[in-house]
Amino acid sequence: RELREMLGDRFDVVTMREMGLTLDVDETGETFEENALLKAQALMDVAHCATLADDSGLCVEALGGRPGVHSARYCGVHGDDEANNRLLLKELENVPEPRRAHYGAAIALCRPGHEPIIVYGRCDGEILREYRGEGGFGYDPLFLSNDLGVTFAEADPEAKNRVSHRAAAIRALLEQLEAEE
Repeated sequence: RELREMLGDRFDVVTMREMGLTLDVDETGETFEENALLKAQALMDVAHCATLADDSGLCVEALGGRPGVHSARYCGVHGDDEANNRLLLKELENVPEPRRAHYGAAIALCRPGHEPIIVYGRCDGEILREYRGEGGFGYDPLFLSNDLGVTFAEADPEAKNRVSHRAAAIRALLEQLEAEE
């Protein structure tokens, strides 16, 4: 959804669901780039067309980059945002401000007959001690964006999409594609 909005009219973006495909790829990579590539290659093998996949998460400086590639399942249960946020706050309880962090996103583009293109984008901020905002998902109520001065949960979706890690990765991908022309 987010990728489609950011790519705009430049590409005909079709989701796996729209293609009638289901694919469960084990995210065994140690980096966002590795996981994005695993997903894009697996999808290209099934769909036989150009594919785009991403992997993203939150990296907290005081935690050595965790939760990182385990962001969605940090608490041990995939997709339990509330439990992930509680664990993050507990682990940062005694860490003084600023509690620097960044969202990172890797996007892999795989095309038959071409080398994959893998790009990375990030947006910097810090982790607050309490939730702010109702929008977004995941760690958004705790992530105070350096660029926006509000949490991603408080941010207008269009503003968030302009400064997000995915937006930075999409810009990098478009630059690489333009350089190929």
